[in-house]
Amino acid sequence: MIAAHSFSRQATLEGRSDRTEGSAVTLQPPVEPMLAQTVESVPGPSVLGELAFEQKFDDYRALLFTPTGAGGRLLVQTRRGTLVQDRFPDLVAAADQLPDGLVLDGELVVWDPHAGQLSFEALQRRAAARGRSARSLAASLPAFFIAFDILQQDMTELLNYPYRQRRARLDALFTTHRLSAPWTLCPMTTDLDKAKEWLESWTDVSGVEGIVVKAMNQPYRTGYRGWYKLRRRDTTEAIIGAITGTLNRPQLLLLGRHNPHGHLRPIGRKSIQTLDHLAVAARIRRRSNRRRQPGPSPPEPPPPRIVAITASLGSWTRSARRSTTSGPPRGRDRQRPPLPNPLR
Repeated sequence: MIAAHSFSRQATLEGRSDRTEGSAVTLQPPVEPMLAQTVESVPGPSVLGELAFEQKFDDYRALLFTPTGAGGRLLVQTRRGTLVQDRFPDLVAAADQLPDGLVLDGELVVWDPHAGQLSFEALQRRAAARGRSARSLAASLPAFFIAFDILQQDMTELLNYPYRQRRARLDALFTTHRLSAPWTLCPMTTDLDKAKEWLESWTDVSGVEGIVVKAMNQPYRTGYRGWYKLRRRDTTEAIIGAITGTLNRPQLLLLGRHNPHGHLRPIGRKSIQTLDHLAVAARIRRRSNRRRQPGPSPPEPPPPRIVAITASLGSWTRSARRSTTSGPPRGRDRQRPPLPNPLR
């Protein structure tokens, strides 16, 4: 796991967007990134004006800083401020593709060549490795940086520029410098129908979570949740394998399904917020109380509390991306789209 780093007041001030456009003050890590809040539907143009939609990957958020002078080096900063470039030597080796004085915001992902897909588990391994292990994993599990914003160019800060202008500069950067792997441009569209297609089809693919909605006229505000994150919601039968909290006040349902071999596998979790889930919690308490009734022999440990429910799952666990459905696929699952390659 990547350790957290507390942002200093000076770093926060460096990342503020209250200076004039094109400030000559260069950004230095740590810089607190702009964030997204989770929503159930896309905010309309009447709320945000013209909208942009970006694909959201299952990843680690990262900011990338290229040198600002001779003898400098590439820096990779996590969302919480930790520098991790030593864990991604393949990115450092490709830094000569990038111009100096550049700061990009984006996502770190890892491609598993054997599985032919993005892998969050492989990303976790890369993030924990150092030294020789980091170099070995870089060869077998290559990392990619998917850029979706540009915060500084030619040592000129761009935080106050609207997203429309920053995105245009980002597109031009990739075109002008002919950037290639491991540097990748995040797909973006202003077409709502295209965004719906991404949400409904691409999220069937391992590594793609949903979409992020941004206002085209929006400046970059460090530490502020001014973007909107939308995940696809699927309704399915699930089994409660465990809960967090107490029987009287359960807080979280840990859900699973049986795979074709009959093994129970975790698929997600759901907080108890609605009346239906409160009713499920009551059923769990009743079952547990029946098992606790005294018998003629010493009681054995109770079996797992398992109750079948129907749940709407938006955030699947990482292991669920390996398809733990029981029985043959139905509906849209019969014909999944070909694996999109976000790494071009």
